[in-house]
Amino acid sequence: QLRQLFGSAVPAFPPKFYLAMTKSMADERQSQLEQYLQNVTLDSNITNSDVFIGFFRKLQQDTFKIQTQRAFLDVYLADSSNIRLDIQTSDTAERVLEVISCKMGLSRELIKYFSLFFFQDHDGGALSVVKKVADFELPYVSLQTMKELHCKLGIRKWYMDPSLDTLLMDCRASLNLLYMQAIQEVERNWVKPTEGQMQELKFLQKNASKAKFLELIREIQFYGYVRLDPCICDYPEEGCSADIYVGNNEINCCIKLPTNQTKEVSFKINRLRSWQVTFLGATKDGEDDTLELRFEYNDSGTWQWIILYTKQAFLLSSCLKKIISEQMLKAAKDDQEM
Repeated sequence: QLRQLFGSAVPAFPPKFYLAMTKSMADERQSQLEQYLQNVTLDSNITNSDVFIGFFRKLQQDTFKIQTQRAFLDVYLADSSNIRLDIQTSDTAERVLEVISCKMGLSRELIKYFSLFFFQDHDGGALSVVKKVADFELPYVSLQTMKELHCKLGIRKWYMDPSLDTLLMDCRASLNLLYMQAIQEVERNWVKPTEGQMQELKFLQKNASKAKFLELIREIQFYGYVRLDPCICDYPEEGCSADIYVGNNEINCCIKLPTNQTKEVSFKINRLRSWQVTFLGATKDGEDDTLELRFEYNDSGTWQWIILYTKQAFLLSSCLKKIISEQMLKAAKDDQEM
């Protein structure tokens, strides 16, 4: 059906094996199917089509045996408050966002700057953003399947260029959302202000100077980045642990070496050629799923694969797609102005 609608824009579907498959053949086909789905979802025209959305809506409901019916859905804001929505279990994330924007007074043209995310609160105040909810995903259904992870559904800004904040400052609802998220990121140590900047931020927060607070925080290191949980990487050698920040056209890694020394590395997006996410299965204890994200990077004229082992691989992949799409839009806009 996608081929009929979009022709050659749809990548070739992996060929089938007509004889009994060996384990290696089955693994190869699984990898090909994963790559096919990742390639298909790069095109927003495809993922926004009725054929694509209808297929995955039915697949989600059939898989988890959830009928279409009225339900209530709690969506959390960055200040820990929540909005209760009256929805249908078959509503997509895009539809849920529309309901939220109407309830909050967020203007329709600004919805595209926000998205839904699944997140976890941990002891000690740590926050994990588990993944971005895909536009075609059914948040109610996904939330039911993630109960053991104690995930919550939240709304957060969805762009990687902090300068875009200025487009949202004139709307009270979007200003409040940005401000709450900025406060949260300061409290959770996602941003790295100097002592002087921290004192000024506290003063502005105390005086409820939201616009000035957001102007100042845009100057602070790692504002506008997405922070991942500590993970394992194979750079500069296997088995290193790393803190990952994604934003400002880079993957910033604070790597702990086996010698216990730390090394900060910035992988620039314009030197990254491709990436892929692979599901590796459960860990030895059988509790967690392991995901691998590898990206091909030009380091001093030589292409090499950098591997990160993180449960948030799909979130990282979404961030990379977003950065590249913003770069392309900016380049197209600059060409028009010239």
